[in-house]
Amino acid sequence: MSEKIQKLLRDSATARWTAMVIVAFAMLTGYYFADVMSPIKPMLQKLAPWENNSVFGFYFGAYGWFNVFFGMLIVGGIILDKMGVRFTGTTFIALMVVGAGLNYYALTDTFLNGGPGYNFLNSFWKGYDPSVKLAALGFAVFGVGVEVAGVTVSRIIVKWFMGKELALAMGLQVAIARLGTASALFFAPKIAGIDEVVTRPLAFGVVLLAVGLIAFLVYNVMDKKLDIQAQNQKLLEPQTADEEKFKFSDVWVIFTNRPFIYIAMLCVLFYSAVFPFLKYAGDFMVNKFGVDEAAAGEIPSLLPFGTMLLTPLFGLFLDKIGKGASIMILGSALLILVHLGFAFGPSSTWVAYALMLILGIAFSLVPASMWPAVPKIVNQRMLGTAYSVIFWIQNWGLMGVPMLIGYVLDKTNPLYDPTVPGATLDYTVPMLIFATTGLFGLLFAFLLKREDRVKKLGLELPNIKS
Repeated sequence: MSEKIQKLLRDSATARWTAMVIVAFAMLTGYYFADVMSPIKPMLQKLAPWENNSVFGFYFGAYGWFNVFFGMLIVGGIILDKMGVRFTGTTFIALMVVGAGLNYYALTDTFLNGGPGYNFLNSFWKGYDPSVKLAALGFAVFGVGVEVAGVTVSRIIVKWFMGKELALAMGLQVAIARLGTASALFFAPKIAGIDEVVTRPLAFGVVLLAVGLIAFLVYNVMDKKLDIQAQNQKLLEPQTADEEKFKFSDVWVIFTNRPFIYIAMLCVLFYSAVFPFLKYAGDFMVNKFGVDEAAAGEIPSLLPFGTMLLTPLFGLFLDKIGKGASIMILGSALLILVHLGFAFGPSSTWVAYALMLILGIAFSLVPASMWPAVPKIVNQRMLGTAYSVIFWIQNWGLMGVPMLIGYVLDKTNPLYDPTVPGATLDYTVPMLIFATTGLFGLLFAFLLKREDRVKKLGLELPNIKS
């Protein structure tokens, strides 16, 4: 039996790490586009359709429209468990390209000057400009693609690394993907240039996504070879074995799994205090710390750059030492301290740098321990759906919190006019909202650790089997 197992492609370290790098690059392209509008917000606010913070809240919140209200993430997870990673990944990465293309087109001169679709979008819902509506629609379609692709990539990592360097692989995959976020935050204003052509960084993002789709097609060749090997040796993954096919009743099983619900709630609360913050972080740096608009994303880019190094290191620690539940608590506590520091700390760029570095540590600790914990509490055959349910719950926060922040900014800054030189926004209340969200996340982290202690889930144990 051991000779047969050694013949599987995933037992080759070179092969499994190559597979990880390829799918991580595909996610990098999605992470870039997900955050490309954030650092150019001060530039966009000089355009008539985009001057209000509520408009940006509407746009950023559109990311989760279809995922939340139409349950597309859960549908995507079921498709993943029924159809496999190749079909699901290819389909939804292609959807990312389509959504990003619509988002880009909405800001082009062609569309703004009455191009195809303009008059139709201008015929209803007069509260928002056609440019905003089409950009939001594109971002919503993109959101479906990138979230289901994220679920698929998580399932791929488990498929290739279960029983091996699972947390390290997930950490490195996240690290590579977040290079996309860092690139968007750091380079988007520079790509827009001194003439502030905001469509340039979006066009670059669409091209990058197309390259990511091609990369995933390359991965499909490796995945097919692995499946053929497994079929020939009757060593199929549990979720593909005939006697253990996914059943729709498994969705109910997932929702009644208490440790799973604790992880899902920690996920939505923690990420709601990070990703929506990043959407406004560039603008926040301009308004509180006086950073130049062209450099608005430089300080926030420290977060993903920092996590690129730290997340794999923490993953390696979890693989060899464990303590996953405890690490989730530590990361959640650091998150709260950071947002309180942003709310009440001095307007010094050194403070901003320090707090962003601490946030990077928090944002490395929690994901590094949270994602590898899911296979320990959910049956393999329903793992795709389990990840998709977590992402679906997370999308409630990714949709609602940006809209709330945009609304709160306008309400707490009624006299703010972005066209007036030197005008600034007060971000104190939004930072307190993020801190409160983190506080509730910390509560669920404690509940999860208690559940692990009672039910012996193994969350504190190393991931690599002896």
